[in-house]
Amino acid sequence: MLDIIAGSPDAHVKTTTLSEEASKSLLAGFGVAFGAERVVADVDGAVNAAHEIGFPVVVKLNGENIAHKTERGLVKLRLTDKGAVADAAKELLAAATPADGEVSLIVAAMLSGNRELIAGIATDPQFGPTVMIGVGGVLAEAVADVAVRPVPVSEVDAREMIGDLRTQALLGPFRGEPSVDRDALAKVILALSDAAVADQRIVSADLNPLIVVDGKPVAVDALVELAAEGRPTVEAALGDAVDRPFDALFDPSGVVVAGASTHPGKFGFVTLHNIVAAGFEGQVMATNRDRAEVLGIQTVAEIDEIPDRGADLLVCCTPAAANPAIIEAAAAKGVRAVFVTSAGYGEAGEDGRRAQDELVAQTDRLGLLLAGPNGQGVVSTPARLCAQIVAPYPPAGHIGVASQSGNFVSSFQNYAVQTGVGISRAVSAGNAAATTVADYLAFYASDPHTKVGLAYVEGVGDGRRFLSRMRAVAERKPLVLVKGGSTASGQRAAASHTGSLATDDRVFDGATRQAGITRAATVEEAFEAAATFATQPLPRGPRVVVLTTVGGWGVVAADALADTDLELVVLPPDLLAAIDEKLPPRWSRNNPVDLAGGETRDTIPDVLSLVAGHPEVDAVIMLGLGIQSNQARLMRNGPFYPDHGLERIVDFHERQDARYAAAAAEVSVATDKPILIATELAVCDPANAGPAAVRESGRLCYPSANRAVTALAHTWSYSRWRQARRLGVL
Repeated sequence: MLDIIAGSPDAHVKTTTLSEEASKSLLAGFGVAFGAERVVADVDGAVNAAHEIGFPVVVKLNGENIAHKTERGLVKLRLTDKGAVADAAKELLAAATPADGEVSLIVAAMLSGNRELIAGIATDPQFGPTVMIGVGGVLAEAVADVAVRPVPVSEVDAREMIGDLRTQALLGPFRGEPSVDRDALAKVILALSDAAVADQRIVSADLNPLIVVDGKPVAVDALVELAAEGRPTVEAALGDAVDRPFDALFDPSGVVVAGASTHPGKFGFVTLHNIVAAGFEGQVMATNRDRAEVLGIQTVAEIDEIPDRGADLLVCCTPAAANPAIIEAAAAKGVRAVFVTSAGYGEAGEDGRRAQDELVAQTDRLGLLLAGPNGQGVVSTPARLCAQIVAPYPPAGHIGVASQSGNFVSSFQNYAVQTGVGISRAVSAGNAAATTVADYLAFYASDPHTKVGLAYVEGVGDGRRFLSRMRAVAERKPLVLVKGGSTASGQRAAASHTGSLATDDRVFDGATRQAGITRAATVEEAFEAAATFATQPLPRGPRVVVLTTVGGWGVVAADALADTDLELVVLPPDLLAAIDEKLPPRWSRNNPVDLAGGETRDTIPDVLSLVAGHPEVDAVIMLGLGIQSNQARLMRNGPFYPDHGLERIVDFHERQDARYAAAAAEVSVATDKPILIATELAVCDPANAGPAAVRESGRLCYPSANRAVTALAHTWSYSRWRQARRLGVL
């Protein structure tokens, strides 16, 4: 066994690399399948083993301190007779050095196949032990195609990992060979997971390559690295954040703003203005050194002057140095939560970090919930609270936002204003000194005003604890997350090594999928996914019908669906016949259902009801809304309006589009199935009667079919995860 200092999250942890024989023995005990081989002591043993296994064979030098044989030429391939085996065995034994320790020979069948895979265990700095599967051999570095999950890995996880690989063609029939046996490949993944769970010393393990022989993945080499001591097991409960006084932050009976200013450019003025302007109905108080009246509120010079139990929430817009005394006094007056907008803490060097530590210690001692410091503020529409240093104040809704970046709180709120799909709670975590994004999301899981959590993060610190807590959240409500800092820099470095392949953003991606978290690629996608969760039923299956007034839009939607786990369902004969009765013969008679201009006053609501009501349809995407109102707009603004009958037709077109939007919402509620409406008019002409009516129904009008498909795919992925949880297979 070779002792080294490497291969773990802590570079100073001493590890031991097992010999190939010991590595295989350890992993075989958990069910990893290896090719036929024998371990022998001498040349005669090698010749006899080769005869038993059958030619051609491979002969390797095996030793306690031999980890990397290829670099030293300690592997002899394609030996086809006894003489070749004897010569190879003599040469290998002669190449042994005293540093190799006690040596032996491994004689193995020379397996060949057109496809090689790689699998293994790696220890991620954030998420701990992980299992990976990917394309191996000479293609490993070129394509860097791997899938990763933290352990323990379920059977569903294992199959998802296989499905995540981009080079799926390599897993199907290939150059005369059968498809890869996915059951057997899943067993390899599960065996590695079992090993990592059972043996806490395992830091890494490589199975490189896994050669696909007659469709079966067979490991021909193994390398396991052990730590001197087992790693700690980290678990976390959902309730550790819920016990904090979040009601004082999000539903305060009163608010006091420390550092209110008469200058409209100061944070103290803006915060007070936004609280009052949003219509907060509780008591609003403020401090100002000059006791100035600000926005009709008579301020006081010191916190000591406010009434006892007059406020639950303190918002500090004061310099960091002044905050300890203010917080101490506020706690004495009954304040239970404090939002610190002030900068000058952990982001400001060693002195700032010391001040932040002292702030956390103080609020812990006083039993206060601390939000921030260096945060943008908090919004709570159920309380009509807008205690933040920037606009906007969003419409009320059911999306709970938490962000490591205040700017993205504003972004999500801006989208809420644009789309009409509202926010329940929103908070900027700032430096998250005491209360993290995960804490807020855990609170949202039990918040009756919130249907979905929406978060922006850049780092999660203790990834395994974060994963455990967020999985508990996702079991109760959908959770959408967008992550910054996930570029591909350095991901291809040393790509043939399991640890190098696993330690990148794909670990985070695999972790979120495993936990049931919906991970979005962009801020826009994140908001649209959250808006869909907040306003649409979850699909019970992947079967989708696209209903369109124009053929081209349906084609694009079909293309988009092909890149997801959703299915453009073949129309059942009874549904086809029912639609025939509603449309002229020129309709597409296929899915997408292209109305081909055959719609009349009742056609769209009737066909929509038929399609969504069919038991073999799980969701509908509706395209083309607003076309009539678009023409009505041109007529209304043209030189002939209101003559020539234009007033009547303009009114008819706008009524019809509004009626179609209302019908979509009504049918969705009646069938408990998602019906998503998409049109570029949602952003090109928001006043168009179609998109306007969608907003009025409380739902999102998607800017394109592609974005509707993406949002629907997210909801199906989460719904499928929930179903698997209920069946107990995750």
